[in-house]
Amino acid sequence: MSVNLYDVANELERAIRQSDDYTNLKSLYGAVNNDEGSKQLFERFRTLQMELQQKQMTGQEITEEEVQRAQQTVAIVQQDENIAKLMEAEQRMSMVIGELNKVIMKPLEELYAE
Repeated sequence: MSVNLYDVANELERAIRQSDDYTNLKSLYGAVNNDEGSKQLFERFRTLQMELQQKQMTGQEITEEEVQRAQQTVAIVQQDENIAKLMEAEQRMSMVIGELNKVIMKPLEELYAE
């Protein structure tokens, strides 16, 4: 019996979109975007996050000043109730996806463990 893995992957995508964790995340993201203060703060945070990740990926050193700026931004972001809830939901969704990835990788892990 041949299984089309892409069909199964697409089915998994649909299941994720219908999950409580995803619908909650989507709702909280909407709440952040509907509050102008939260939206601007979140955009600043994401921009800073992406800049630092880009530097890391290209092997550039992150300065102490950038680390301090990031820490200050995180502290401010965590005080915003909309963003704090969104970040919690992102973390839960990330854990679910991590667990799914473990399940998906299990056949390869078992194969190479033999």
